[in-house]
Order: sequence, then C-alpha cells, then structure tokens
Amino acid sequence: MELQRREVAKRVFAYELSRSTFSKSEGGEKSPKYVITPTGAKCNRVFMVGVLLDKEEVSPDSNFWKLRISDPTGVINAFVGRYQTDALEKLSTIDIPSMVSVTAKLNIFEGETAKFLSLRPEEINLSTTKMRDYWVIETAKQTIDRIRRIVNEEGEEYKLAKEIYNTNISEYVEMVKKAVSVVLEEAEVFSDRSEVKEPKLKEEKLEEGLEELEEIDEAVDIDEFEFEEEEWDLSDILKEE
Repeated sequence: MELQRREVAKRVFAYELSRSTFSKSEGGEKSPKYVITPTGAKCNRVFMVGVLLDKEEVSPDSNFWKLRISDPTGVINAFVGRYQTDALEKLSTIDIPSMVSVTAKLNIFEGETAKFLSLRPEEINLSTTKMRDYWVIETAKQTIDRIRRIVNEEGEEYKLAKEIYNTNISEYVEMVKKAVSVVLEEAEVFSDRSEVKEPKLKEEKLEEGLEELEEIDEAVDIDEFEFEEEEWDLSDILKEE
C-alpha cells in the first residue's frame, strides 16, 4: 500500500496569510487544495511560531475553539475541533498568553462580502522566544526569495500571485523588515539583562537580513511604504457565516 506523501509545511507571516484569498486544486476531487499567497507561496500546510493571544470555545460544550495567534507582523485566526485530537488535547493545557508553535492546514472561507483564510491546527505546542526568533529569520529569508521570484516572474505560482493580487512588492518588503526589526530590538533588550541565561540570536545574522532587504529595495526601485500598525482580527467576517 502506497503511503500518501505529507505536504511540506511552509513558513509564511500572519500579515501575508491574512491577505491570501485564492486556492486551487491539482488533479481530481480528492487532490489537496493549495493556497497561493500574495508573494507566491503555494501552501497546503504552514508552520508558524507566535503568541497564542486568545482561545474561546465557539459555543458551550461544542469542543470547537477559536484561537488568535500573533507573530511580529499581525494576528490570524485558527480553529480547533474534535477532528484535531492532538491539537485539542494540547490546547487544554496551554495558558493565555503563551508562545506556541503551530503546524496547520489552511482553509479559505467565503463570507457574504469577502473571502478569508484561517488555520486548522494539526499540532500546537508550547515554544520559546528563541525558537520564535529563528522562525522569524527563516520565514524572512523564504519571503525574500519569493519576492525576488515574483519580481522576476520565475515560476507559475509567482506569475499567478502577481496576476491575482497585483502584489505590492514594497508592502511585503516592509512586512519582512518589521518582523526582523522586532526580533533585533528584543535581542538588544535581553542582552542588557544579566539574569537571562538563554542565548539570544546573534545580532550579526539579523543585521545581514536587514542589509539583504535593503538590497532588494534598491534592485526593484521600491517607493517608501508606510506600514499600518493594526491587528488583523477576522471576527467581524466570521459573523457573516
């Protein structure tokens, strides 16, 4: 019996996921669906590390929970129910707020006025700030690579993303800068606290990431973009169901 290959969990920031509204399937009805994000990530599953801000049972005794998870770029909703037994069991032991790692399937729903994406966690575990920092840097690198590819229209997903979203390259460069800068600022704060024993990220790696982003700015001649500080809470859209 041939085992079905499990899809690789991609790394995408919450800000970009919250703007992802297009999905496609490849093959027959039972083929997996893939979400195409504004920078061309082709995702069936994602892995992220962030803060579990809130968990709320949708209705009493329903065993169906709505979560809000935050990374340095924004907030995204997730839902855990009885079919996600491992995640549901772990969720009951996690306090609010806590740093968590999440591996999740993606779902795009269509309300009356808009489409929106949510996560359906398969696994959720307690994590650390150090792990979050490494996730941010790795996710930043992968996003930088996608930005380059979408600018150069190197592959089908990148051409499709550009066509669907009319991707504002400046917007996503600033998103990555924001994420890396948050980690750098936190590393500098913790470096002044002698009681902190956990090794912090090497600042030179973070600086390299920022320098690489500056090179992208120059290469594609990006205009200055003002990042809007806000949380991307989709609760209003969810009420349309």
